[in-house]
Amino acid sequence: MSDPHKIAFKIFLVYVIIGVTWIIVTDQFSIAIAYKNLPDYFMFQRIKGWFYIFITGIILYIMIYKRTAHLIQSQNELLEKEHQLQRSNQHYQSLFYYNPDGVFELDREGKVIAANPQGEKIIGIPFQYFQSKTVTEFISKRDLTKCRKYFQEVLTGSAKKFELDIKDFNQKNKIVRVTLLPIIVDDEIIGLFAIARDITNYRREEELMISSEKMSAIGHLAAAVAHEVRNPLTSLRGFIQLMKDTNTLNPSYLEIMLSEVDRINLIASEMLILGKKQEVHYKQEDLKEIVKQVLVLMEAQANMVNAELTIHEEGDGPIWINGDRNQLKQVFINLIRNSLEAIKEKGSIDILLKKQDHYAYAIIKDNGIGMNKERLKHIREPFFSTKENGTGLGLAVCNKIIERHDGAIEFESTPHVGTTVHIRLPLYKEPQQRS
Repeated sequence: MSDPHKIAFKIFLVYVIIGVTWIIVTDQFSIAIAYKNLPDYFMFQRIKGWFYIFITGIILYIMIYKRTAHLIQSQNELLEKEHQLQRSNQHYQSLFYYNPDGVFELDREGKVIAANPQGEKIIGIPFQYFQSKTVTEFISKRDLTKCRKYFQEVLTGSAKKFELDIKDFNQKNKIVRVTLLPIIVDDEIIGLFAIARDITNYRREEELMISSEKMSAIGHLAAAVAHEVRNPLTSLRGFIQLMKDTNTLNPSYLEIMLSEVDRINLIASEMLILGKKQEVHYKQEDLKEIVKQVLVLMEAQANMVNAELTIHEEGDGPIWINGDRNQLKQVFINLIRNSLEAIKEKGSIDILLKKQDHYAYAIIKDNGIGMNKERLKHIREPFFSTKENGTGLGLAVCNKIIERHDGAIEFESTPHVGTTVHIRLPLYKEPQQRS
């Protein structure tokens, strides 16, 4: 029975009960009066109807007033809740539409249900043209498998944050940083939110910073390498002059000459590889081999400041990591160069390479001038430098490159004692084969 019928039935029932009760009571009272005083009986008969109307009116008024007040209170509460819901919805709409990041609402199949203006800007067309399309149409093939994996994980209730390459409606390549969040209604995941930020320009500026620091490092190496190459060239010229004067071919001279030529070739090759602009490719690399190749270049600069470079290896065999060889070389060149510049007199730089648990470690320790705590606080900040001609980008670039490799870099330093740099990188994992 509906509420209006319940209310009407209750009023009807009360009215009948009051009427029946009134008739029974007044009839008994009338009979008692009639036996005693007939005029009083007639008077009572004339006024009992008015009493009935008055009493029932009051009772019905009280009942209707209470019920109406309750209904009005319920209605006001409902209106207040509706108002709060509207305000909450407006908050959501403001967060959605004015968000500086692109926000996409997706269903469980990955189809786009809604997108804010910034999301339209990232895709390159108004929402109505890609509504109900799956987001896979815009994701690069290289990142498609990764995105599907993360999508399924989010549907189980976890959030994910990652970067991927997309192609917008105009086939323009973009790099976006994406956060996937589950949409939960009544304890059920009905879809997810994808919050995307276009970091293409940020990545371009970052690459320019890394490239600029690389050229700065090459410039510093050039003078030391030129000095290092001049020595074997002097030896070669001396042996050639000696064989020309004696008109004899000495096999022992040839062996020394070949080793000097190989050394010049090795130094030149490393400089060319380092200076050549290359795309970043993460693949299986041997950390030991990378560091040894860097030492070939840095040995010249170490000789100029009368410093000794020593490498220590814990365990046999290579230390496999997943990384970009050229960028990791740049990290070690910057760090070793900083150590060499910190050495005022005859010093030493020790490099320890080891693997432990699921990580590879490279520890670079020098006995240079060290740094105080205040400088250590700002050491990762771009353009912060205490050197007269420093760019302040070296350690910032190192930090950024190690972060890209999902690693960590930490600095320990004591003034007039030296500095130790700890680098941690994840060990290479073989890709799982699909069954």
